[in-house]
Amino acid sequence: MDSNPPHLKTNFADNDRLQMLKNAFEKKYGKSPKFYAHAPGRVNLIGEHVDYCGYSVLPMAIEQSILAAVSVNDSETIELANTNPQYKDFRVSGTEEIDIGKDNPQWHNYFLCGVKGIQENFSLPSLVGMQCVVDGTIPASSGLSSSSALVCCAGLVTMEANEKSLSKVALAEICAKCERYIGTEGGGMDQSISFLAEKGTAKLIEFNPLRATDVQLPSGAVFVISNCCVEMNKAASSHFNIRVVECRIATKMLAKVKGLEWKRLVKLAQVQTELGASLEEMLSLVEEVLHSDAYSRAEICQALGITPEQFSTDLLKANIQHLYQRARHVYGEASRVLCFKSVCDSQPADSIPLLGDLMKESHASCRDLYECSCPELDQLVDICSKAGAVGSRLTGAGWGGCAVSMVPSDKVESFIRTVRETFYAPEPRRAAMEKQSLFVSKPGGGATIFIEE
Repeated sequence: MDSNPPHLKTNFADNDRLQMLKNAFEKKYGKSPKFYAHAPGRVNLIGEHVDYCGYSVLPMAIEQSILAAVSVNDSETIELANTNPQYKDFRVSGTEEIDIGKDNPQWHNYFLCGVKGIQENFSLPSLVGMQCVVDGTIPASSGLSSSSALVCCAGLVTMEANEKSLSKVALAEICAKCERYIGTEGGGMDQSISFLAEKGTAKLIEFNPLRATDVQLPSGAVFVISNCCVEMNKAASSHFNIRVVECRIATKMLAKVKGLEWKRLVKLAQVQTELGASLEEMLSLVEEVLHSDAYSRAEICQALGITPEQFSTDLLKANIQHLYQRARHVYGEASRVLCFKSVCDSQPADSIPLLGDLMKESHASCRDLYECSCPELDQLVDICSKAGAVGSRLTGAGWGGCAVSMVPSDKVESFIRTVRETFYAPEPRRAAMEKQSLFVSKPGGGATIFIEE
């Protein structure tokens, strides 16, 4: 059942982070905050790069989050500050159209995405004045959704400050849409789990319509997150959006061959739905229709019967079109998500190794077919496997960031020790980052408004 984000009265004596943020806010602005907004990051257990193709994903929220302290005034100016000194203060008028820069995006641009999304949803001619101090514990550009959590937190802040009300599903959909202002063509997983997460359970997130189903993870194993310490900013890189375009082109190529109205179809899942086919049948169709060599723009134009000008206008510009590999990954990964949930639901005696095998297959597909890994990430996944993980894979967009490993509960200490000694300790830069880069994660709760008791 859909509901609004919870409002919790909290005793700050029991929460050091909220108390520290309150102190930072009072030092900055000389008064106390009115409320606090919290939006968690996430780790995707399986289902990489399939949400924007229309397929389900299986993430869980993590304890690391974006937390904002907020006061409201009648100045119609939004003032932003961050507890991290490397992120500079920013202010913008709430009466003018908010311009979000796509070139070299700064931290405040992500916050402004959430602000603009709420403003446009309610057609607000102006916004109330706000003073905000933001604190983040999600490592930046790590594949744990720090940027989307910031957008979600900003949307929640703006809704609350302007005395509006939205359900968690509506907020997730608005924040998924408005993050595209910064140039990222994401699919909605990150925003959905940030709002719809519940403590103690992972979620199967489905789209069109957006809904979340509890997935009880097996006892006897935990998930350990490890950062390869290579940063990847989706909005500052073309890799991510090129994959979106390649999947869009593959959609149209498959649809046209099967006599569908290919011009209106943009997601690989739509082709499956229109054909009434299984995922296995879609994989066979990929083998039949697409070839593994890179496609040239001229070849795509000829196959679709369009001009180069139409290609640039309708499909955006992309450099390399590995359509076969991208489509094979998406349909295969979509199948692995359903298998993962089925194993969790049925809880067979060998559920942990079965889930581990699915994670291994997922990483191989991300590495070889979607080409979204990197040498450091592959090295880390290999080390995690040798250290005792039953399954390890990249999580998030890739090209850097984190791996998630499923580790038997009785091997966690030795696993962490081995990964620390083998991957982090030999390199000073990694060793310095290890404390926030290697940790056990349990399913956390979703976005929340906190009010001091």
